[in-house]
Amino acid sequence: MNIELDEYTLSLDRVCYEHNGQRLLGPISLEISTPGKTLIMGPNGSGKSLLMRLCHGLLAPSNGVVQWRHQGRPRQAGPHQAGPRQAMVFQRSVLLRRSALANLTYALAIQKVPRRYRKALAREALERFGLASLAQRSARVLSGGEQQRLALARAWLIRPEVLFLDEPTSALDPAAIKAVEDAVEEFHRNGCRILMSTHDLNQARRLADEVVFLCNGQLIEHSAAERFFSNPRSTKAAAFIKGELVW
Repeated sequence: MNIELDEYTLSLDRVCYEHNGQRLLGPISLEISTPGKTLIMGPNGSGKSLLMRLCHGLLAPSNGVVQWRHQGRPRQAGPHQAGPRQAMVFQRSVLLRRSALANLTYALAIQKVPRRYRKALAREALERFGLASLAQRSARVLSGGEQQRLALARAWLIRPEVLFLDEPTSALDPAAIKAVEDAVEEFHRNGCRILMSTHDLNQARRLADEVVFLCNGQLIEHSAAERFFSNPRSTKAAAFIKGELVW
């Protein structure tokens, strides 16, 4: 990589999101500067997916500012802006009606990679994520876990410096969850910063370096993972960790 990710800070300043006159998120002020793995947690409906989309630039805030700061200089947030290279994997992968291999070569074509390199790069990514034997199979008939690994392989091709994952394992069985978590660790070992939403406490304990906890569209806590799980500062976070309903 040609930048040091610890020089980048993702900054949200009084960010709100409204739809049809109803406030769904915010106001949230937050700074994420760790080059590690940030897990965004909270009960269903807490605003995790909205926050992810705002940070990635897929949604524009109704109020406030989302930006990357590099050594103090602001840069607009978003997948096509001048911040770090970004990719996002969704809860349900959006895949083309073509083979697994063709899904990857198409992504490389969009990135304007010369045609002569595309198949080799795509096959390398499939191999890395355990999908080499499925290269010619239609992406739409792959299992849920295989589809998520294909989405991760597609993200890998752009060499993201920040990877957003929106509850990528919520509908998967334990073996598929482990395969996706192993893939997330592979991204991180290669210098990629991770921002991932989940409501799975055990998953967060396995992966998180820090936790952002939301409830009812509000930021309740932002702390190191060890502190969050051992000594949460709020009653709502404590209840969530105990498996109690949080309103």
